[in-house]
Amino acid sequence: MPQSPTNASPPPGAISLPDEVAAVSRLDTVQSILEVCLRATGMGYGVVAHVTQDRWLACAVLDEIDFGLGVGGELPIQSTLCNEVRQRQDVIAFDHASADPEWRDHHTPKAYGLESYIAVPITLADGEFFGTLCAIDPNPAPASKPSTVKMFELFAKLISAELSSQQALRASQVALVDANATAELRDQFIAVLGHDLRNPLASIEAGATLLERRASGAGVPAILTQIRRSTERMGRLIDDVLDFARGRLGGGLLAMSRPSDLSPVLAQALHELRNAHPERLIESTIDLGASVACDPDRIAQLTSNLLANAIVHGDPDVPVSLVATLDADAFVLTIRNGGTMSPETEARLFRPFSRGATGEFRDGLGLGLYIAHEIASAHRGTLTATSGPDHVQFQLRLPLA
Repeated sequence: MPQSPTNASPPPGAISLPDEVAAVSRLDTVQSILEVCLRATGMGYGVVAHVTQDRWLACAVLDEIDFGLGVGGELPIQSTLCNEVRQRQDVIAFDHASADPEWRDHHTPKAYGLESYIAVPITLADGEFFGTLCAIDPNPAPASKPSTVKMFELFAKLISAELSSQQALRASQVALVDANATAELRDQFIAVLGHDLRNPLASIEAGATLLERRASGAGVPAILTQIRRSTERMGRLIDDVLDFARGRLGGGLLAMSRPSDLSPVLAQALHELRNAHPERLIESTIDLGASVACDPDRIAQLTSNLLANAIVHGDPDVPVSLVATLDADAFVLTIRNGGTMSPETEARLFRPFSRGATGEFRDGLGLGLYIAHEIASAHRGTLTATSGPDHVQFQLRLPLA
């Protein structure tokens, strides 16, 4: 009989079993695998062991020789051959240790009274070494036969596949919990933006507008005008964040399409940007002879975002141009500004919260172009950006059908 280990497994209920033991215990096939391994070889003790640099831990056991080490039991790692399997990442097997020149003087067979032994590595799908599928016996047995080794290797792969599936399932469950928590926080975030910030901001804007009409004194109207414009800009930023959050939460922005005359919609967007940036020249050509099936409010938002982007990032000495036309099958909106765009900026242009290198992006949250792109997608249209040697151009195409 082999020498029993001194640190056999603790009595049931004494401590909670480690995660590795629990993971192997959930495998429906593991006891059947150990039984087949012992019947095929005539060996008496089979184990699935978790093996690390510092630890040897029995995760599943079939003991028919009273070896004395049960589930949760541990052996000194340096006393085991499984540690050498871990280091080699290869099988170790012998049939008759005392008659084998390689193994008769090895400390492990002597310490545990072993004659036959086989251990094959269990490697998880991500490449992590989990441990070994191992069988031992105090008597000689055909452990090193090629058919035996092949059988153990196949069983080790099966155990690895099941453990890897468990690992992937746990990761998915954790991700689901995180996603649910994120969704809840996002709802709260939207509520704060939509109510707790928008309402007091609206009050400030209304108060500034009222005082602006009644105020007198040098410089006072200008200060109030600046306050009102600042609150309007803050409102636009809040709208952008709300659209981003709603789009991500619901899978995209919502567009309520209906036949719309876009000429006054585009003219209003131009008027607002010209008033906000009187120092910039914005040229426009709007030639629309028919209505367009779209959400006019969203198209106004897209136009405003593209114009603001062109003004902020374009060459201030070059006019911004807006051209809106209808071709045979699409509404086409083209906005161009002077300047250039680096390939790095172009690659991340429509990503949320994207900001370029110093000097490229100087204002806003980096959501304007992302939201414009989402509006185009909501209309089943396209928004593209191109850059030439002296200009940057954005073009929206919305199908008329």
